[in-house]
Amino acid sequence: MVFGGVVPYIPQYRDIRRTQNAEGFSIYVCLVLLVANILRILFRFGRYFETPLLWQSIIMIITMVIMLNLCTNVRVATELNTKRRSFIATDSKDEEIKTPKKLFLDFDWTYFWLWSRFVDYLQCVLSFTAVAAYITYLFLDSFLFVETLGFLAVFTEAMLGVPQLYCNYQNKSTEGMSIKMVCMWTSGDTFKTGYFLVTQAPVQFWTCGLLQVCVDFAILFQVYYYSRYPQKPVSHTAHPTSAKAL
Repeated sequence: MVFGGVVPYIPQYRDIRRTQNAEGFSIYVCLVLLVANILRILFRFGRYFETPLLWQSIIMIITMVIMLNLCTNVRVATELNTKRRSFIATDSKDEEIKTPKKLFLDFDWTYFWLWSRFVDYLQCVLSFTAVAAYITYLFLDSFLFVETLGFLAVFTEAMLGVPQLYCNYQNKSTEGMSIKMVCMWTSGDTFKTGYFLVTQAPVQFWTCGLLQVCVDFAILFQVYYYSRYPQKPVSHTAHPTSAKAL
């Protein structure tokens, strides 16, 4: 339970390092998992759940940070002409990274989670964690808030496959996506959902687990469909959004 969730990302990580191409992996997958697991840890302060699930969240957060670091380095190295974006405005003397000077945020929603430096992702994650922790501290005595927090945590995780599903649809292909990872995802989510049911975990956990399994099967269907009925390649410029790893 603790390490099973991160195993599927090992083949994708190795593929990206080997090919120096992250176009088949959506970094929004990392965003979804970071938000989901941060909220799950905060949920435990209001309602106890199994300790292995807590450690699973901690390990997953560390894994997603590692994946983000790799994808950011690969993307920036292969897209030298891309305009550099940052989460917090800086006075960087690096001529290659030209970020507009602003009082606090270079916050263009078009480029949210598509920044050029790994440190910007860390700043965003830490800011979200601080705000969420403070709000949780204020409303920890509210039963409605705690239950809603738990639902948001598992529902967000259940949406994990959606960015990859959409990326495959946009590309009309699953090339660059690790099929091994999706298969491991599916088996892991199926086992996890069964574990929730057997251990009588909070209802939010197993209902969203079922939803997550459905999304996994939808991605597997894309693998079958696009391999059997190849679509005409759509010319598109490499874009950071395309960095997806399963």
